[in-house]
Amino acid sequence: MAENQEEMSPIEMKVARQVEYYFGDHNLPRDKFLKEQLQLDDGWVTLETMLKFNRLKSLTTESSVVISALQKSKTGLLEISEDKTKIRRSPDKPLPEQNDEYKDAVKHRSVYIKGFPLETTLDQVQEWLNGKGNIENIQMRKNVHRQFKGSVFICFETEESSKQFLERSDVKTFKDNEMLVLSREAYHAKKAEERKNFKAETKAKAKQEKQQQQKHAEEKEMGLLLDEQTGCLLKFSGELKDVSREDFHAVFSGHGKIKWVDFTRGAKEGTLLFDGNAKEAFEKAKEANEGELKMKGSSVTWQVLEGDEEKEVLKKIIEAQQESYNRSKGRGGRGRFGGRGRGGRRGRGGRDQGRTQFQGKKTKFDSDNEDDDEGEEAPAVPKRELEDADGPPAKVSKTENGS
Repeated sequence: MAENQEEMSPIEMKVARQVEYYFGDHNLPRDKFLKEQLQLDDGWVTLETMLKFNRLKSLTTESSVVISALQKSKTGLLEISEDKTKIRRSPDKPLPEQNDEYKDAVKHRSVYIKGFPLETTLDQVQEWLNGKGNIENIQMRKNVHRQFKGSVFICFETEESSKQFLERSDVKTFKDNEMLVLSREAYHAKKAEERKNFKAETKAKAKQEKQQQQKHAEEKEMGLLLDEQTGCLLKFSGELKDVSREDFHAVFSGHGKIKWVDFTRGAKEGTLLFDGNAKEAFEKAKEANEGELKMKGSSVTWQVLEGDEEKEVLKKIIEAQQESYNRSKGRGGRGRFGGRGRGGRRGRGGRDQGRTQFQGKKTKFDSDNEDDDEGEEAPAVPKRELEDADGPPAKVSKTENGS
C-alpha cells in the first residue's frame, strides 16, 4: 500500500492506496473484470476505465489526481504510461503463485478483529489502524446482503508485524467497544471448535427431541393397550420354591394361551398374562385338576386382577418386556427378546406366544424370537451457516479496497 509521504495530500494518499489495492496481491487474483482488462493491452488499463470503479470514483474523478498520487507513491507497484493515460502493475512485481505455501504465509501474517459498530466505514478502520503496523490489506467482512458484519481481516506485510500488533494494548477498544483480536490461525481454530460444539449440541438436541417424541408415542400406545387388555391377568402366590415358568405353561396347556410369565424362580408370587380371558383359563385348568389348582403339589392362591391394579401390573409387564428388548438389542442379541430374563427362555415369554403389539420403540408385546432387529439411523443434523463465514466470494466484477 502507498506509504504516508509528506508531499502527498490526504486525498492523494487515499487514491494511491485504493489504486494499489486494485492491482495488489489480494484483490487482483479474484477480480474477474480487472483481469479481463489486463488481457487487452499487455497489462495496461486506461485511467478512464479505472475512474469507473466505485470507490475510486468517490475519491476523485480527475485522472491528474491519480497520476500525481502514483508518481509520489514509493511502493513501485504500478507503472504509468508515457502519455499518462494508462497504468499497469510493474512487470518487476509479478503476482505471487496462489499455492498452499503462499496461502499459509498470508494466514500467518493476518489478524482477525471483531467488535466494530456495524455502521463503521473502511476509512474509519484505516484511520484507527494508522501507525499500528505496515498493513498490506484490509478486508471488511460482509454478510450475504453485503452488509458489514463488524469484523475485519488485516494482512500485514510481515509475520513479525502481525505478532507485534497482537501484543499492542491500544487495539483492545474502538470507540468504547471492546474488541476481539486474534491471529487468523487462532480465529480458525476458534471457529472449528464452535462448529464442533454446535454440531454436537444440534445432534444432542435432535436426539432428545426424538426421545421425547418416542416417549410420547409409547405413552399413547401404552394407554391404548391398557384400555384394550382387560381380564387377562392372573396373579398367583404361595410356596413356589421349586416352580419354574415352564411349569405354569404345563398346567395351563390346553386351557389358555400364556403370553407372558412375570415370575422369578424362588419368588413367592407372580403374574400370568393370557391371550384371552384369564378367568376362563383358570376355571378350565381348575376343573381339569379336580377343583384345586396346585403347583407341584403346593397350594397356590389365584386372583384375576381387575381395575387399576390390573392396569398397573400390565404396565409393569410391558415395561419389563421393553427393557428386555433394549438389552438384547444393545448387546446384539438373537432378535427381539432373544435373551434370557424375566419372561422365560426364548424371549422371556415362555413357549406359547401371542401377537399383541406395543409399538413405542418397535417393541412387540410377545415373546417370539424374531430375527428382524432393525438398526436406527442417526438423526439428521440440520445445516446451519455460522455467523462468521470465512472469506469473500471467489470472484467479483468490481471490488473496492477492503470490501
